[in-house]
Amino acid sequence: MNHLNCLPQEGIYWGQHILQGVVARLGDHGIHRPITFTVAPLEGLYRSCVQPNLKEQAGSFTELPAHVPDVAVQEGLDACLQAGAGSIVALGGGSVLDAAKAVSHLHHEKTGRYLPIAALPTTLSGSEFSHYFGITETDGPQKFKRSYAVRETVPKVVVIDPVLVSDTPRSLLLASAVKGMDHAVEGMRKVTKEHPHAIMAASGLARFLRILQKWPQAVETRAALEQGLVTADDLLQLQLAAWQCYFSPASVIYGLSHRIGHILGGTFGLPHSVTSCITLAPVIRACADFYGDKLGVFAATPSSASRNADVAAHLADQISQVVKSLGLPDRISAFDLDPAKLPEVARLLKKNYPNEVADLGDSASVKLDELLQSLW
Repeated sequence: MNHLNCLPQEGIYWGQHILQGVVARLGDHGIHRPITFTVAPLEGLYRSCVQPNLKEQAGSFTELPAHVPDVAVQEGLDACLQAGAGSIVALGGGSVLDAAKAVSHLHHEKTGRYLPIAALPTTLSGSEFSHYFGITETDGPQKFKRSYAVRETVPKVVVIDPVLVSDTPRSLLLASAVKGMDHAVEGMRKVTKEHPHAIMAASGLARFLRILQKWPQAVETRAALEQGLVTADDLLQLQLAAWQCYFSPASVIYGLSHRIGHILGGTFGLPHSVTSCITLAPVIRACADFYGDKLGVFAATPSSASRNADVAAHLADQISQVVKSLGLPDRISAFDLDPAKLPEVARLLKKNYPNEVADLGDSASVKLDELLQSLW
């Protein structure tokens, strides 16, 4: 039977020029004595829009590298305990939000109490709507990003305002939008076409494509706003698309594109924001048989007469064309990773994510090796 699993989110606020007002009222949602998790490039936004409006602050913590290494999580937990923080305000992208969730989880293990989170997302992956997070383990012979799903760590409050993404570096912002589309597509892996995820994701992906297909070339977001090439409403539409694509995270199980991204990012250091730019379209093509007719939900005019492979190919082409038009990297070779490491990427995928590898169908192991080679 169909089943929608709901996460314990209390409030999601969206609109232009709402950030400061909502931050001032976070106490209404149990966000008391908050410590702010953020990163150095966002200090200006923190000091202008967030810090002046927070009440009874417990300070800030900015030592949050990409891919959420376990040592940074422990340092973040120590900072919370030393400051007597009662909650976390997470101002940043997926790594900041993952770190906040991880610290909340470890805080519960240590004290018996989760730290409620208010999310102020500055990218478009949608992490603020999920209970998923990853921690990169660094104490073994090889780094590995381990995934967790803890319902109680989903941000209690989310604030969506274009000001949050207006100064996000262009490549980071746009690559995170492709990650958002990855959530829409791979979210179909275990649900039906009638599931709320399918309905919302189809609308979200169409919204993403509509805005991204007209995005200006080689211009930073702030400059594009000042030149009138994009509007604040365009940014808000992208933020809402991210929400729609990740609307039911507790009801879905993501697939091979995500898992390849975890290995390329957590173990081999590729930017998490760009892995979907490399993997999503090729994985859609490679796993077309597994998804069957489900990907038809993303077609502008679904037709029962279309072959599943044709629908998958068309969707993959749309995504790959957007990636190229935006000038985002679409090959592993764009980064400093020795191609001799690809067999190790394959080994880690087969060992840790056999179910997702099996989405490739018969001779999945061989197909995975071929897929990774094609990504180079």
